Formats: sequence, structure tokens, C-alpha cells
Amino acid sequence: MAERPSPLEPGPADLRILQILMENAGRVCSRDTLIRKAGLDSSTKRRADVSVVVLRRALGKDSIQTVRQRGWLLTESGLISAKELLGLQVDIQP
Repeated sequence: MAERPSPLEPGPADLRILQILMENAGRVCSRDTLIRKAGLDSSTKRRADVSVVVLRRALGKDSIQTVRQRGWLLTESGLISAKELLGLQVDIQP
């Protein structure tokens, strides 16, 4: 049986959504866009909401900003935290 990630560890679907947010850092991504691009069309529309909660727990509460009636965007600090989580090179500007 596969081991389930802890509540603070993003699962595969959460990481796909994180990747989409990273590719669009600083831009708003709608719920529908996240679901479609993450290949979660067979999931409920609220699956993106669940992933955002999981990602905020893993990256920090201010890492993903909610833009009311539009979607979410990954903040600059969220992008740094996401790169650290994924083990990517982090470029810190002076």
C-alpha cells in the first residue's frame, strides 16, 4: 500500500497545482484554469481549493494570495518557498 503524505506534505495533485502557480507567478490563476491544467477535470471544482490550503500550510500562509472572484496568485515569497520545497535553485535579489 502506498504511503500517504502528511497534511503538510503536498501530494502529486497539489504539486501539479504548485507548478502551474509557479509558471504563472505574480499572475492570477482561476480555479478552472488550475483544475484544467493540472489534469484534474474528473475531480470536483473545489479540488483546487483543497490544494491551495495544503500548499499554504507547506509554504506559509502568505505564500498564495486570494484574489476575490478571480483566483489565486503565488507571491514572491511563495515562489522562493516553493523553490526551496522542490529543491530548486533560489535566486535572491539584493
